[in-house]
Amino acid sequence: MEALKLQYINLEQAQNHKQHRTEGLISRSLVVRRGQPFKLTIGFSGPYKRNIDDLILRAKLDGLCFDIPFTLSNKPPKSQWTAYFQQGMVDPIHPYEATVWVVSPATALVGVYQLQLLLRSSSGPHSCRVGPFTLLCNPWCPADSVWLPDESMREEYVKNDFGLLYQGTAKNIIFRPWGFDQYERGVLDICMMLLQVSNEHKKDWKRDYAKRSDPVYISRVVSAMINCNDDCGVLQGNWSEDYNAGVHPSAWTGSGDILRQWVQSHFKPVKYGQCWVFAGVMCTVMRALGIPSRVVTGFNSAHDTNGNLVIEEYYSEAGEKLPQGRDSIWNFHVWVECWMKRGDLGAGFDGWQVLDPTPQERSGGAYRCGPAPVRAVRERRISMPYDIPFIYAEVNADVCVFMVCQGKVLTSTVDTERVGTLICTKSLGSNRPQDITSTYKHCKFIRPSVRSCTTAGGLSVGLHLCKVPVIGENITFSVTVTNKENIRKSVRELVNAQEKSYNFSPSHTLWEAQNLIQLAPHESKILKHQISSSQYAALRDNHLVNLAVVLMDVASQERVLASEEFNITSPIIKIRIENEDAIVACNCQVAMVKFTNPFSVAVNGVLTVAGAGLLEDKALFRVVLLKPGETVENAFKFTPKLAGVKMLHANLTMNNNGAVIRGFKTITVLPG
Repeated sequence: MEALKLQYINLEQAQNHKQHRTEGLISRSLVVRRGQPFKLTIGFSGPYKRNIDDLILRAKLDGLCFDIPFTLSNKPPKSQWTAYFQQGMVDPIHPYEATVWVVSPATALVGVYQLQLLLRSSSGPHSCRVGPFTLLCNPWCPADSVWLPDESMREEYVKNDFGLLYQGTAKNIIFRPWGFDQYERGVLDICMMLLQVSNEHKKDWKRDYAKRSDPVYISRVVSAMINCNDDCGVLQGNWSEDYNAGVHPSAWTGSGDILRQWVQSHFKPVKYGQCWVFAGVMCTVMRALGIPSRVVTGFNSAHDTNGNLVIEEYYSEAGEKLPQGRDSIWNFHVWVECWMKRGDLGAGFDGWQVLDPTPQERSGGAYRCGPAPVRAVRERRISMPYDIPFIYAEVNADVCVFMVCQGKVLTSTVDTERVGTLICTKSLGSNRPQDITSTYKHCKFIRPSVRSCTTAGGLSVGLHLCKVPVIGENITFSVTVTNKENIRKSVRELVNAQEKSYNFSPSHTLWEAQNLIQLAPHESKILKHQISSSQYAALRDNHLVNLAVVLMDVASQERVLASEEFNITSPIIKIRIENEDAIVACNCQVAMVKFTNPFSVAVNGVLTVAGAGLLEDKALFRVVLLKPGETVENAFKFTPKLAGVKMLHANLTMNNNGAVIRGFKTITVLPG
């Protein structure tokens, strides 16, 4: 009788990808999740006889080998790699074909494996290379440490390939669309490469592989690799306002372009990123690896360099904010939360963990941060790993405000409410921000108003924005001054408006005013002010206004200060789609983008339209000179790859002032 030989092996990619929920993850290999069987079809030259022929599967992870024995049971042990034959009727067309199920443990190492099939028959050993497969974490598997029990959360935090990053201020939140792009060509393979070029892998590849069963370890590696401060990481940070050697951080619209550029440059850092870019790219990598992730924004985030939980701010007697001190408060800061079990900690600290890839402080010798259980931050468990003191300060520090003159402190106040005033993330299945502040800190949430009020001695002063500032319109605000004593007062009002970036102290003054006011005993007066649109027209993209008012009692020289930082709302680009309720996968659709110039001067620029899973390449339009009030409208075509909820987003980058105007639209794609 002729000896048994292997004829062919089919990886059954379509079926496996559907069952493992990896459809759309484009890779050179089969993509499966750990803790769940995947299917192979093997063709033999004759009938396979277990008592004569010996069959072994071998999974190789570089120099590590895992021999996978075949068992008789279709319910193999969950703690080790196993394989079993599917029992059933023989296919008369392919009588010597067998279906094999391969099962990885839920603690298997994440990586790209090479699979071999070894057959020992009467004619001797025979081997066959089956091919590569990528093994990911499995949030659908209860035994996996990233298991997420809610399907709507898995859809949002693992499968969703678009998101909204929130910027601006707590009182005027800006929605910034972002493409996570994990289904775009090459992105998954790049995410796997990122693990391979990490410092941990280069120093000791065996140890690195051995720890890749643990999402805590994986997340720390990824957090360090998103920035390039210690390694050949993905992004180089730049907060200098000079971006001529690279791309302005505000110009990025998604992670795919960044990751592809990084690989194409042979792992040279991509220029440039800031906090939302670092966070957006990390969220992509973690979702691609199968670890549930979301992007989080903290408004009024403290950077406490000396760890004393106090941020100091200084103002001049004229209300000008001074660039003193190393501590700072960022109007917003963006980081990542990932969902995982914390077997290294006591009970109660599983769930969302803070991870921050923006290079701020070293952790374990590298620029990274986390994972820190959100609950541990709330409870101030500062001895728990990792980096809880730093994160706690970001959302809980006090602010000491000093008014100084010639080195002498004139007044001082302490604000215990400003830092961490709002922490939010994208809501499940919605574009609205979800307030998660109470998960980070014990607080009675008071919705931010547009009023700031301070009292000192016999004077009280309040600042109130009359409406949310909008580009192209004048900024109107009122100052309420109150005499709290039984004597008349002559009071000097000094008002100062400065331009500032979200993460630095203000720079130059763009507007100021002063008045002399007479107040009767216990009298209040409301003073109206207006900053014309031309006076803030040079405000750069992502910049804000620091507005401060100082009241000085002329007789006693007593002073009181109130301040407010606010952003100016940009116009939006409108996106309209023909037959919006009948968008079908793999069918070409037509959309229109429309923009009306709200500025008082003519503008021109470049309009870019992108959409993960909708457009293979970005659509680019040159916007010629557009006069004030004029409208431009452009049509473009797109073809959805997969069914589900998707997002189209558009950016118009102005040549005049570098401002970026944005718009987005979510759509539901029906199955083809």
